[in-house]
Amino acid sequence: MTDLLEIHQGTSPLVLSMPHSGRDLVQHVEAALNEEGLGLADTDWWIERLYDFHPALGASVVRSKLSRYVIDLNRDPSGQSLYPGQATTGLCPTETFDGVPLYQPGKEPDDAEVAQRLDRYFRPYHEALRQMIDATVARHGYALLFDCHSIRSVVPRLFDGPLPVFNIGTNDGQASTPVLGQIMADVCAKADGMSHVLNGRFKGGWITRHYGDPAGNVHAVQLELAQSAYMLEVPPWTYDQDKAAATANIIQSALQAMLDWLSDN
Repeated sequence: MTDLLEIHQGTSPLVLSMPHSGRDLVQHVEAALNEEGLGLADTDWWIERLYDFHPALGASVVRSKLSRYVIDLNRDPSGQSLYPGQATTGLCPTETFDGVPLYQPGKEPDDAEVAQRLDRYFRPYHEALRQMIDATVARHGYALLFDCHSIRSVVPRLFDGPLPVFNIGTNDGQASTPVLGQIMADVCAKADGMSHVLNGRFKGGWITRHYGDPAGNVHAVQLELAQSAYMLEVPPWTYDQDKAAATANIIQSALQAMLDWLSDN
C-alpha cells in the first residue's frame, strides 16, 4: 500500500490530509468502471499542487494516490451517512455526484468487495494518518489536522446554487476549538470577491469528525474549496496558475493564523 500513499514528515504541528486528490485505479476496479467512471470527474483535482506551499509551514502530509472511486477515505467505514437526509455518495461510490452510474451493468462492488477494499486501501491510509497525528501530538503537545478538499462549484444534486469559495468545517465546533474555524473565516472574509461559510453545507467529513478531539489536543478543520477558485471545472480540468496562486496564498495565511493562535494559547 505504500506505493499508493505519499507521506511527508514535517516539523510543525500542522498535518495535511489529502484523501481525494488521487487518480490511480487498481486493475480490477478499472476494468469494471464505465466511461463515466474512468473520467474520474469527482476527483479533488490538483489539491497536492495547490498546497505545494506546505514546506513553508513545516507541515506533515498524508495523501492517497488512489481515486475516491475505489474507496472514499472520508466516509464512515460502517457505511453510515454523514449527512442524513441529503444526497451523497457512499463508501465505495457507484454513481457520480450528479447521480450517473460509474460501473458497467452488473459489475458494481458487492459486500465482499467493499470489505476487501476497506482492508486493502481504507485502513492503511487511516493507520498512516493516525500515526502522523499521534507523532505530532507527542512532539508538539497538539496537532492541527487540516483536511484538504475541493469540489465543482455547481452540483445541483448535492447543494443549491453556486457553492461559496471557502467552505470551512469544524463539525459545528466539535472537531476543534471553535476559535480556529472563526480565525480561518476571518482570513477568508478579507479575500476580495471570494465568498466563505463556516459550517454550512460541508461541516466536515469522517476524517474531521473522527480525528478531531480538542480535549485530546487534536484540532481538525476541513476546507471544501470551490474548484472555480483555482481550475477549469470541466474536462480537461486545467489548473489555472494565476487563480491558484491567489487562492493558495489565502489558505496559507489562514493556516499560519491558526498555527499562531495555537502556539500562543
